[in-house]
Amino acid sequence: MAENQAIEFEDDRKAGRLLAVEGGAVVGFIAYFVLAREPGALVAVHTVVEPGHEGRGIGGQLVRTFYGIAAAEGVPVVPLCPYAASWAAKHPDEAPAAPAEVVEAAKEQLIADSDRW
Repeated sequence: MAENQAIEFEDDRKAGRLLAVEGGAVVGFIAYFVLAREPGALVAVHTVVEPGHEGRGIGGQLVRTFYGIAAAEGVPVVPLCPYAASWAAKHPDEAPAAPAEVVEAAKEQLIADSDRW
């Protein structure tokens, strides 16, 4: 088996994707949107690890990176994706909970734009 190459993370904000890229190929991603209502938030909708790349911690690395981006931007994360929510529950020191009103606003925006997901 070939040596694992370093995974790089690319935030494609326009497409609403945080990409995990290895050797030029996308090996996983988080599909997300930016909450339109103030104070804003990054809302994780789906976490996907491509077939053949599971079990390597890529999903966790994606979620950790996603929380890091949000922290750098000074906004909370709303993990509507079950995987991201589970990861956040296991890492409360790295994944602060979003205020309840922000979570509600994120759910409303997701429903309003459900065709996209």
